[in-house]
Amino acid sequence: MTLAAQPKVKTLGDYACEGIEKHFKKILKYETLVKKDEDPEALHQMRVGMRRLRTAVSRFSVAVTLPKVVSDKNIGKIARCLGNLRDLDVLKEALKTNYEPHLTPKEQKSLQIAFDALGKQRKDALSDVQAIFKDERYKSLKQEMKQWLEEPTYQPLASVAIQKVLPDLLLPEVSQFLLHQGWLVGTELRDSKLVICKGLDAEEIEKELAINGEKLHSLRKQAKRVRYQMELFTDFYGESYASYLADVKNIQDILGSIQDSVVLAEWLENALSSEIQAQLPTLAAILAENRYQLWQQWQPLQQKYGKGENRQGLHLAILQPT
Repeated sequence: MTLAAQPKVKTLGDYACEGIEKHFKKILKYETLVKKDEDPEALHQMRVGMRRLRTAVSRFSVAVTLPKVVSDKNIGKIARCLGNLRDLDVLKEALKTNYEPHLTPKEQKSLQIAFDALGKQRKDALSDVQAIFKDERYKSLKQEMKQWLEEPTYQPLASVAIQKVLPDLLLPEVSQFLLHQGWLVGTELRDSKLVICKGLDAEEIEKELAINGEKLHSLRKQAKRVRYQMELFTDFYGESYASYLADVKNIQDILGSIQDSVVLAEWLENALSSEIQAQLPTLAAILAENRYQLWQQWQPLQQKYGKGENRQGLHLAILQPT
């Protein structure tokens, strides 16, 4: 009788090393294409890889000892530089595809001025990206990362089975997410209870965003951090966890689209040196309608996570890795 071999217990250190290596390799895969500036998708993928590497480096710092140059600060600087260029590409694509076809000939002519300004900004952003690749800090980060992956160094906690510490890794970030002040936007206190203000018209929503838009933008960034961290560990959870992760992603997407709409309007006003309603009234109306519709998508999620049972459900899902 042959006994089946027992599967090796995966430790926190194992998972940390695998996660860091995976995202680092993704960055290297797309670096040449980004340098050549030939493929917008390559830029997007490298940016995502850099963001996810930053999350992995930050969250696994309790288990591994990384070179000093491989830091949250340095990775974040590179990611932001890539992000500036990517954001301009997304902005141009949105204007070309989603908005320009719906404008009057007069507004399309005004929009061309914005496209010219965008082209100049992109040229500067591309120069910044190319300078990053030549920077000694970036070269050092790559070299040190490669050497570390050949011989990783660990902290004592690295030897613990990954399942035992997953909740401790995830819950602090999730708690910050659920306690964020952005959840309170568009609510009021009635008899010591927070109530979501439903039925707001488009003008009221615009006022709310003008006052509290930054809070929602901050909540979106926190949702992104939670999403990236939860995605590191999907192998260890089931359907309940996946459902909550889908909600977090949806929240990030909806609030991100609201923010993108606000930023687009502000960028156009700066590029045209004019109020958007004056030169691009049709586009202004489309953007306002988009924000109104996105608000309708946001409120059900806001209401869902305003309930204690759903907040507790998220915690319980994290507490029960398979």
